[in-house]
Amino acid sequence: MKITITGSLGNIGKHLSQILIKEGHDLTVISSNKERKAEIEKIGAKAAIGSVKDLAFLKSVFAGADAVFVMTPPNYGEQNIIQKTIEVGETFKQAIESAGIKRVVMLSSLGADLAAGTGPIVALHQIEQNYKTLNNTFVTFLRPGYFYSNYYRDIPMIKNAGFMGSNYPAETRIPQVHPEHIAAVAAEELIKTGSEYSIRYIASDYISVGEATQAIGQAIGKPDLKWVEFSDEESLSGMKQAGFSNELAALYVEMGSSMRNNLLQADFDKSGAPITGTVKINDFAKEFATHFN
Repeated sequence: MKITITGSLGNIGKHLSQILIKEGHDLTVISSNKERKAEIEKIGAKAAIGSVKDLAFLKSVFAGADAVFVMTPPNYGEQNIIQKTIEVGETFKQAIESAGIKRVVMLSSLGADLAAGTGPIVALHQIEQNYKTLNNTFVTFLRPGYFYSNYYRDIPMIKNAGFMGSNYPAETRIPQVHPEHIAAVAAEELIKTGSEYSIRYIASDYISVGEATQAIGQAIGKPDLKWVEFSDEESLSGMKQAGFSNELAALYVEMGSSMRNNLLQADFDKSGAPITGTVKINDFAKEFATHFN
């Protein structure tokens, strides 16, 4: 198959590219970074260097593809984050329609079933709704759990304050996932046929953030590492001090609140989605330790 993927060679894109090349597909990888061109070509894929905000560029790259994998980059450096993200999703949609793509796999998120109250995930909800109107296109919305790799953001907090934390308590349970597992599922879905749209949740483990903290603490030689719950106000203030814009900090606080109130996890629980990933939190904790050290 001729497959085009977005996301360059990031946490998901690199693993997805390797899988698809190994399976013998004709792969094109979109990247905004021209320095990635040689690396993309080295793994056996074609490199398409340009902006996903550029409709003409996307139309040309999508032309002739049998399937595309789309992930909408968050516009965290801009104002009106939600609207700007939705606009990129609309650009993808127009390019998909122009190229007559029959198979689309979209990276969405846990919580994308909700129209409000989930911070930056609200944009993905809106994009899902938009893609549902695509004609003659089979779309799968991948809704992964909380990325294990998000815990890397806690490294400065661990080193400077000696704990991990956010605006939800240690006992908050949430589906969590390794990016490699997302890539494997995306590769499976890209070659499927069907009609209309489908939703697939992805999880490698379903644990509390306190359990994740314990696993990470053991791996980095800090067995007493604790998870600390902050108030929304403390979390907002801390992110601003760390350099987050007021808008982005408020969105993250809202997302944390939705986790605290078990809103983000509710549809996953209702769906009865299986925990299929093989990389569990103790496995990831060893990777975390490598980064930490």
